[in-house]
Amino acid sequence: MSAEQIDPQAERVAARQSRVPLPHGRYRLKLLRRLTDPLMRIRNRDPPSVGATESLTLPGPEDDEARRALGDRATVGDLDARLYLPAAEPPYPTVVFFHGGGFVLGSVETHDWLCRHLTRESGCAVLSVEYRLAPEHPFPAAVADAYAAVERAADATERLRGTGDLAVAGDSAGGTLAAVTALMAAERDGPDIARQALLYPGIGVDPDQESMREHAGTVLSRADIEWFSAAYYRSDIHRRNPYADPINAGDLSGVAPATVVTAGFDPLRDGGRAYAEQLVADGVATRYENYPAMVHGFMTMPEVDRARDAIASVGGDLADAFGD
Repeated sequence: MSAEQIDPQAERVAARQSRVPLPHGRYRLKLLRRLTDPLMRIRNRDPPSVGATESLTLPGPEDDEARRALGDRATVGDLDARLYLPAAEPPYPTVVFFHGGGFVLGSVETHDWLCRHLTRESGCAVLSVEYRLAPEHPFPAAVADAYAAVERAADATERLRGTGDLAVAGDSAGGTLAAVTALMAAERDGPDIARQALLYPGIGVDPDQESMREHAGTVLSRADIEWFSAAYYRSDIHRRNPYADPINAGDLSGVAPATVVTAGFDPLRDGGRAYAEQLVADGVATRYENYPAMVHGFMTMPEVDRARDAIASVGGDLADAFGD
């Protein structure tokens, strides 16, 4: 599955990131979170232009089922978001986007470059949503927030300059959330989702997979993956929940058509491929694309030329889903 040689641009970025290891501790985690957004703004000093951006808030989960799931461990509040609008005149289809970061890191700011390019390539408005992070807010808080954001987007057509057409997208942990919201929408007769775009999602990860054996340590180590997992899940029961990892769903028929992107040098590669295969087996129209020389997170890397190619490809799928 993987290429014989890693892309030199991706390798340089991965090497630079390895010099700032993940914290694996709460104090260092707080420090890293405080530093990440300013560092990303420095890294992306000349971001791609879009028609406009707006900061807004969305009501968080309010339904009784979400509150029961969350129990007394978290306060349900508003969700911060950033709306990216194309340069063309409205209305636009809306893509609700969830950032990656292992459910522990990441923000609207860390994925600004990706969302701007996705807006340009798809012709859609992209609504990038903040959700509560672990370990302060373990599963199912992020899931409740993500599904609430999709429901709010479906109800806020005028505010979002929308056509009423809706898609979901995300990378890494955010790709997992996008897949979960598509599954929940199908099972609960929720918002109509035209497409789900899952960018190297954290789905179906197994320590015995070939990609884990060969590529753990490139961007993500086994210790990193275990740390993220321990922060997000409180028990093995939660790990088996299909709303935590949709590979556990018995039947995916009826979920939105999918685009699944993986990277050859990503330890999460084989889980993403397995999910794409399960979607196809259950009759879901799916386009799977593996970028063999790429690493985990490559679509957020301005220094990597193939990142733009991959975003353009996903943007084309989203445009096609809405008939543009």
